[in-house]
Amino acid sequence: MSRVGKNPVEVPSGVELKIDGNVVSAKGKLGELSFAATDDVNITLDEGKVTVTPANDSKRARSMWGTARSRVQNLVTGVSEGYTKNLEINGVGYRAAVQGNTLNLQLGYSHDVLFPIPEGITIKCDKPTAVAVSGIDKQKVGQVAAVIRGYRPPEPYKGKGVKYADEVILRKEGKKK
Repeated sequence: MSRVGKNPVEVPSGVELKIDGNVVSAKGKLGELSFAATDDVNITLDEGKVTVTPANDSKRARSMWGTARSRVQNLVTGVSEGYTKNLEINGVGYRAAVQGNTLNLQLGYSHDVLFPIPEGITIKCDKPTAVAVSGIDKQKVGQVAAVIRGYRPPEPYKGKGVKYADEVILRKEGKKK
């Protein structure tokens, strides 16, 4: 039995949820998202709660049970609150700035890294060393943050590079004389 899947998803006020077959659509103050579940799960809405159950007793149905429930939860949270990933930039001369629809990253290369901001994503740079990626789609926000981090991942000796704000870098000891 899925520990995640058996819990119902609470639909907060201000979020309109529509279930059409296996397609779940959520509309809230931040926007609209939809998700198409597989035929292995049944999704029902009653009294402001969404319940996901496996359609049969197959291994795939049990696997998709918790996944479908998490996807529905992410839809509801995304359209009501949104998601944010915070990145920190460490290093001498390393900085970021938003210029129009482009994120300009100076990461110690001979050139600036220009990252076009995708549709549905907002990027803010309050400080030159802090980048906040936000949006309503959890997968898209995480993917954009991972791509930005991938331009210069943190290195273990001095900790220079782009890292998540809550990430802990395991430091290595340098070579000895």
